[in-house]
Amino acid sequence: MEASSTDKRIDDLSGRVGRFEDRFERFEDKVEAGFDKVDKRFERFEDNVDGRFTRLESKVDTTNRTIWAGIFAAAIIKVLFG
Repeated sequence: MEASSTDKRIDDLSGRVGRFEDRFERFEDKVEAGFDKVDKRFERFEDNVDGRFTRLESKVDTTNRTIWAGIFAAAIIKVLFG
């Protein structure tokens, strides 16, 4: 028994859908690889910013201690020498 034209079109459509799915999966893999690259770059950027923030925070703490030490020394000098 010979397949009807409708059966042939359905079989052809099924084959095209399968090829489309394969191409889409390859495209999806490429997109995921691109996002992985972006994620790695963003992580490096975050690490860099975190490092700079830590250094800045340290400098602010040192400056704050120096200012308070100066205020304390000025108060002591004022009390001792009037």
